[in-house]
Amino acid sequence: MTFGTIFFIIVAAIVLFQLRNVLGRRTGSERPPFDPYTRPEKTIEPQGNVVTLPNRRETGVTDAVVVDRYAAIDKIVPVAEPANAELRRIQDADPSFDAKAFIDGVKIAYEMIVTAFAAGDRKALKSLLSQEAYAGFETAIAEREARAEKMQSTFVGIDDAKIVAGETKEREVLITVRIVSQLITAVTSAAGEVIDGDPETVVEVKDVWTFARDTRSRDPNWKLVETQSEGA
Repeated sequence: MTFGTIFFIIVAAIVLFQLRNVLGRRTGSERPPFDPYTRPEKTIEPQGNVVTLPNRRETGVTDAVVVDRYAAIDKIVPVAEPANAELRRIQDADPSFDAKAFIDGVKIAYEMIVTAFAAGDRKALKSLLSQEAYAGFETAIAEREARAEKMQSTFVGIDDAKIVAGETKEREVLITVRIVSQLITAVTSAAGEVIDGDPETVVEVKDVWTFARDTRSRDPNWKLVETQSEGA
């Protein structure tokens, strides 16, 4: 063995010794090599009576909070009432249905319809009523005009508007609402005499109106399809 060979063996031994000091020895407890395509797993650690769950994205669970899909309906109609179950079926048939928005819309529509009927405003009524309901209103207006009578109506307000029934018929959904309102109404003859009502007295009026909507129609508006006075 030449001096040059012995020299290179000594140098190699020194290098290996230094690498061992730098990298250390494997003891079997080392962490596995880092894999950039694998997300680290999170452990579940108890905190008192609370358990911290793993990230929902990692477990395949959506981040969205699970909310009772019928909560909005339950706020408008108690679960114990039959109408609640009917409204749930309506929401299943029409996911866009919003019970609160519906009631708010009914209140606005009620005032518009009562006012338009008193004024004989056929155009306004036609946009708010079904064809059948409009025909009945138009007939009443025409008969009133034929007698030269005038109807004066002042809308004071709505005391209560409550959904009492709901129904689904194929592609159509119907909701019935009991409305308690305060109105001042009077009908005068051609001579100006009051023949019905009182132009100075506020009267409580109780109506039961049914509204309908075609769930397949692009028109989101509901239309009045039937009216009756409570007890009629």
